[in-house]
Amino acid sequence: MTLAVGVALLIVLPHTLDDFALIQATIYAVMSILAVSLGFIWGFGGILCFGQSAFFGLGAYTYAIAVTNLGDSTVPFLLAIVLPAAFAAVLGYLMFYGRLSDVYMGVITLTVTLILFNLINSTAGPEWKIGNAPLGGFNGIPGIAPLNMPGNVDDVIGPHGLFELSLGALLLVYVLLRALLALKVGRVIVAGKENEQRLLLLGYDTRAYKLFTFVLGAAIAGLAGCLFANWGAFTSPTIFGLAQSAQIIIWVIVGGLGTLIGPIVGCVAIQWLTTQIGTQQTVNSNLVLGAILVGFVLMLPRGIVPAIGALGAMLVRKMRRSPAAEAAPADPHQEAAR
Repeated sequence: MTLAVGVALLIVLPHTLDDFALIQATIYAVMSILAVSLGFIWGFGGILCFGQSAFFGLGAYTYAIAVTNLGDSTVPFLLAIVLPAAFAAVLGYLMFYGRLSDVYMGVITLTVTLILFNLINSTAGPEWKIGNAPLGGFNGIPGIAPLNMPGNVDDVIGPHGLFELSLGALLLVYVLLRALLALKVGRVIVAGKENEQRLLLLGYDTRAYKLFTFVLGAAIAGLAGCLFANWGAFTSPTIFGLAQSAQIIIWVIVGGLGTLIGPIVGCVAIQWLTTQIGTQQTVNSNLVLGAILVGFVLMLPRGIVPAIGALGAMLVRKMRRSPAAEAAPADPHQEAAR
């Protein structure tokens, strides 16, 4: 069902929306990829990562720096996925094989994000450059070259192509993760979240499975960062900011933890609401997001998608019971009383 809706949107929207609306739809798809990356790590791997924006930012900066130096976007596109994954592999190895608790993992990933934010933010001078690409400090890197067809720098991907690429990447990530979770390795990942001690007693190295989950989520976040840099042709240190990290967590909580479609729903809903709030100056958007998070944690802790699923299951059970109740034979004592 989800895949069918996504394919329909992929086919229909480029022919029905103008360029401005299509650009807005593209950012929803890009951020949904980022949301799914955390939804997979946290919801299925049981790893609360506050550093997803770090991998997202690394993907954006890697693409921006590499494409400025190389020209052709093929290798930078791949590097934007590989480099965050490699960074996550090193960081994850130190955390998981160091037997750190979940609380310390959250603290470390958040600290790494803030370190990257301050590091990139302090590279404003002209001496701070990698090859021909100045880092720009708090001003960021403007004028990032767009993606082109592999091997042809002049064949640039425009707004329609970027939307199709972004939504297609989101659908591909969704399908691949669904397939992974259906395999034995996916079941072991989920089992490690549910009862890690029992899995250890069965002979599985839970550290290796957690590391694999962490690295895969980082690679997906790096892909989202690369597409984000293409969407705005700009990236800055705010991409590593604390607000960005918190927003990703809100998307997953609102949409539904333990699902793949939930983070997408939460991301689109919160992004749309933030855009609507941003058109006025009366209410602060961060205050509204905080209130939404508190409200969902208190009243709908499972999130939108699991709550809708539970409601649908309850309605189906009621519909199945009602015909059976009507067809049931009458009580003989009641018939005698009549």
